[in-house]
Amino acid sequence: MPVSLTVVTTFALVLGLVGCLSGFLAGLLGVGGGIIIVPVLYHVLAFFEVDAALRAHIAVATSLATIIPTSFQSIRAHHARGAVDIRLLRFWAPFVAIGVVIGVLVAAYAPGQALTAVFGCVAAIVAAYMLFTREGWHPISALPARPGQAAMAAGIGTISTLMGIGGGTLTVPTLSIFSYPVRRAVGTASVIGLVIALPGTLGYIINGWGKAGLPVYSLGYVNLAGMIAIVLTSLWFAPLGARTAHTIEPRTLRKLFGLFLAITSAKMLYDLF
Repeated sequence: MPVSLTVVTTFALVLGLVGCLSGFLAGLLGVGGGIIIVPVLYHVLAFFEVDAALRAHIAVATSLATIIPTSFQSIRAHHARGAVDIRLLRFWAPFVAIGVVIGVLVAAYAPGQALTAVFGCVAAIVAAYMLFTREGWHPISALPARPGQAAMAAGIGTISTLMGIGGGTLTVPTLSIFSYPVRRAVGTASVIGLVIALPGTLGYIINGWGKAGLPVYSLGYVNLAGMIAIVLTSLWFAPLGARTAHTIEPRTLRKLFGLFLAITSAKMLYDLF
């Protein structure tokens, strides 16, 4: 990307708008902003002619970085309401962290197309879950034994790191399948998001250090200008989305989110192939 004041200013303004969109939709739909930020940022980077081999890594890394400051606010709010399951976290957190390390190592050697494929495929699965399962669907009565939970936690850490998302998108549906109370699932997922974002961001900074062709103001694969613009605007617009959510039927919100993910995943996979 050419280093000029016009380009930098335009880039920051566009990513500020991305933050407005991700914050509003995150508040409206009750999901982490990463599932929205990654595909939108990916296409913004394409518009600014960032090397195709770098786009997915930058989008994922920058998305993870935005989760760090926003998750503290979420954790504080959920903890105040007693919605964080400390006992579950004590067991899950180390395995989530192991999954993050695996994800970072895979991302270090995977081409950008592989990250795009992972995001597109997993987003399609989540979209199908949202569109075709009924509200309150709990097919399994309880969580599996500890080895099964360890595998689930590590898998969530790995996939989330490769996708650039926090804990909510995968953790909440996974726990809900096992009849886990949804409010505690959401609160606990907010902490899992931080467990994913901190080491994941550090890993992408290390992996991308010194790479040629990165946008200006990048720290490894993390674009600091984009992160700041997204965080500042998303924090403003998330409450607006949350207030709007109370005026729309929950089932409609669920279907809207599923439709958004279906379109997003289809576009990313189409561009890939």
